[in-house]
Amino acid sequence: MILMQLKNIVKSYAGHIILNNINFEVKSKDRIAIVGRNGAGKSTLLKILTGEIGFDSGDFHRVKNMDIGYLAQHNDLTSKRTIWQEMQSVFDDLIKEEEELTQIATQIEKNSTDGSYDEKLMNEYSVRQEKFEQDGGYRYKSDLKGVLIGLGFPEEDFELLIHELSGGQKTRLALGKLLLQKPELLILDEPTNHLDIRTLTWLESYLNNYSGAIIIVSHDRYFLDKIVTIVYEIAHRQAFKYFGTYTDFLKQKALNYERDVKLYEKQQQQIKEMEDFVARNIARASTTKRAQSRRKQLEKMDKLDRPLGDESEASFTFEVAKTSGNDVIQVKDFSFTHEGDRTPLFSHVSFTIHRGERIALIGENGIGKTTLLKEIIKNDTEKMKIGSNVQIGYYAQEQEKLTATNTVLAEVWDDFPNKTEQEIRTVLGNFLFSGDDVLKNIDTLSGGEKARVALAKLMLQQANFLILDEPTNHLDLASKEILESALLRFPGTILFVSHDRYFINKITDKIFELEKDGMTIYLGDYNYFIEKKLVQAELKKLKNEDKRVEIEQNHVSLSFAEQKKLQSEQRKVERQITKLEADIETLEEELVKMEQEMTNPDIFNDHEKLLHLTNQSNDIKEKLEMLMEEWTILQE
Repeated sequence: MILMQLKNIVKSYAGHIILNNINFEVKSKDRIAIVGRNGAGKSTLLKILTGEIGFDSGDFHRVKNMDIGYLAQHNDLTSKRTIWQEMQSVFDDLIKEEEELTQIATQIEKNSTDGSYDEKLMNEYSVRQEKFEQDGGYRYKSDLKGVLIGLGFPEEDFELLIHELSGGQKTRLALGKLLLQKPELLILDEPTNHLDIRTLTWLESYLNNYSGAIIIVSHDRYFLDKIVTIVYEIAHRQAFKYFGTYTDFLKQKALNYERDVKLYEKQQQQIKEMEDFVARNIARASTTKRAQSRRKQLEKMDKLDRPLGDESEASFTFEVAKTSGNDVIQVKDFSFTHEGDRTPLFSHVSFTIHRGERIALIGENGIGKTTLLKEIIKNDTEKMKIGSNVQIGYYAQEQEKLTATNTVLAEVWDDFPNKTEQEIRTVLGNFLFSGDDVLKNIDTLSGGEKARVALAKLMLQQANFLILDEPTNHLDLASKEILESALLRFPGTILFVSHDRYFINKITDKIFELEKDGMTIYLGDYNYFIEKKLVQAELKKLKNEDKRVEIEQNHVSLSFAEQKKLQSEQRKVERQITKLEADIETLEEELVKMEQEMTNPDIFNDHEKLLHLTNQSNDIKEKLEMLMEEWTILQE
């Protein structure tokens, strides 16, 4: 069923066309992403869809009385109520009906005591109770509690006053209220802002089971890959439709562009040949008819437009002034406590980072990830040891190092006074600041523009150890991909904090999970981390249940269903053991080959190559140790 349809919609501001001939369709249970560069018109399109703003021309049809829920990008709750009271207001009709049913039940009970029987009242109660149950009257409290906990509000916070919460918490509550209302069409503009990875995972699961249609604008590509099956790209004031996930869209877009360029170039060659033929033969009596025929063909030809590539994009590369030593930083048993607090924010943190590693630092919100990065930069404790020739380049999450009153040009030039103005302007041009843009004050810039200024300064430092705190915040999808490409070519070492799981997967080869009482290290990308966490959870579950031992000790006879369930769990463990054994065998073979390679005189006499192979073999040994430990637990 089609819920909404836009045909040839045009929208302009002050004579400037923002959207031109937009065609857009939403069906029941669709999962749609709207993507495009910052300023392309995504939020404008959302406001047209919700009816918040009008349009200049075109046709807009939607189902009559359709319930639409809209979460704007900078939306939060304004209320004097507690969290629970505000969220419970979604179910005011159910609560009122619950009270009335209680009153009817009381009256029925009273009549029963008096010995009377009111059949009409009994029938009314039966009908209304059935509808109350169908509308979720007996589960609304558990639904409410589940959404609040899923969005990161523990039960002890339910009585907090909303006006005392942070902006991010209010935005999460606004999202939660929409989810509980369950509109037929849910429109979400950047719903993943202010969410940590655990909450994002919960939201993905919730939306995948949502009964209505969903439209999402988001810069979180991992999130989009998990949710959407249709992508509309807003580019060059038009909408282009693709089927599949965000990753599918990228592949299809590249293939379409390559195809269109080839078709355009082929036609241009045909046109040139036909024009040359006409020019050579139109004046000759013997060939003039053929030339006139070719001219008519040219006039009737449906000429292709030159394919529109991506709009102007930032372009940069991170280089290093000098190479660091092999050990970039060593941290042993480090703890941190805020001044005035008695309890450490985190404790017993130990790790080593080697040259060339790309490490994602993850953990729950508030665990102290940014604090740890800043402590590394300060490096004023014996618990931390920075290696030789290490030069740190730091990217702050909120660009607090930028001076608000500076112009863009002055902000960068002040830090690099030995550069000429032209050199600074050239660098800023690579970050899309051209002409008078460089004379804008920092405090007038958008979040994305400030991010590009900070990245320009970071690039000019030529540091060999980049410490990045949420580097993809405020960047549009195209800018994120350019940053990823630059970091993948970077010859130094990277330690970064990010909630962008797509970015983590693309960049990292190790994950450090910061916890209250230490650090857990995972030798892989984000997908590997999730896989390991699931295995650990399963192992913990199996260990806690310990069904086999319990059955043997208590001599409990199992039902057929229980036996099948136990056998299924046993087979699952056996499959995990088989996979682990195959992984272990592969790693052991790699290790043997590597150790043989290290005995090669060409390698043995090359210090750099030998060091590189040694580090690789150490990583394999670490991974083997972890896999063997896991194998032992499963065997037990």
